[in-house]
Amino acid sequence: MSFLDRLGASYAALVLRLGVGTVFLIHGTGKLQLGLRGVAGFFGTLGIPFPSVAATVVITVETLGAVCLILGVFSRFWATCMAVEMVVAVTTSSLPSHHTFELEGLLFAGALALVVLGDGAISVGSRIKR
Repeated sequence: MSFLDRLGASYAALVLRLGVGTVFLIHGTGKLQLGLRGVAGFFGTLGIPFPSVAATVVITVETLGAVCLILGVFSRFWATCMAVEMVVAVTTSSLPSHHTFELEGLLFAGALALVVLGDGAISVGSRIKR
């Protein structure tokens, strides 16, 4: 792989991390404002089992995971969590209610790309590894 290819992949990972992480963080802070009880209540109406546990996991992924993704720390792990979350969101909310899922699909694709790319060279994670 040439220097320019490696540089391009590093910037691609950075741009994806910033974009995907920021969108998740915005949604996560919204859920924090709604509160655990409010999010769990909504999840309960969707038929999600153990809605309080699910709400805790989703809020964690969308806040802590988003910050880690933005910084480039454990990006593959958090991107995997985000991709799984988008599959659950589409199957439990979008499809049953016949809503479109462009945002969820785009976030899923971005998260999958980050699973492949990882932190990238321009990240806190790459600095820690050195």
